[in-house]
Amino acid sequence: MAVTVRALHEDDYSRWRPLWDGYTQFYDCELDESVTAFTWERALNPGSPMFCRVAEMDGHVIGFALCILHEGTWSTAPICYLEDLFVDASVRGIGAGKALINALMAEGKREGWSKLYWVTRQNNPARKLYDQFGEADDYVRYRLSL
Repeated sequence: MAVTVRALHEDDYSRWRPLWDGYTQFYDCELDESVTAFTWERALNPGSPMFCRVAEMDGHVIGFALCILHEGTWSTAPICYLEDLFVDASVRGIGAGKALINALMAEGKREGWSKLYWVTRQNNPARKLYDQFGEADDYVRYRLSL
């Protein structure tokens, strides 16, 4: 029952979609179908800065990490923003989330990224996992809807 991490494939949609829906429900968010379709399309597009890695166990996708690779003003190397991380509730605790983050760290080292970072809610139970990788900083996020 080992967890492996790999790139998203087109034929993963039937398993990714319920996970995506679980993720948006976790955050009490209802997205227009066009946003979900566009997210899926960009995650598969090699020309997009967005990419997705999936955690797989026994041939089944059990989690995902959606990331944005972007430039920064304080580095000449790319920066990876881990925007969305989700693991099926029925298999949490077996190491899928940790495997996804470890795989992103390894990929980043291989590809020369300068940093991997993410944002989460203060009361997210996944912080128990995140705290194994480092401490949360003291930055405050401001969001302006346009």
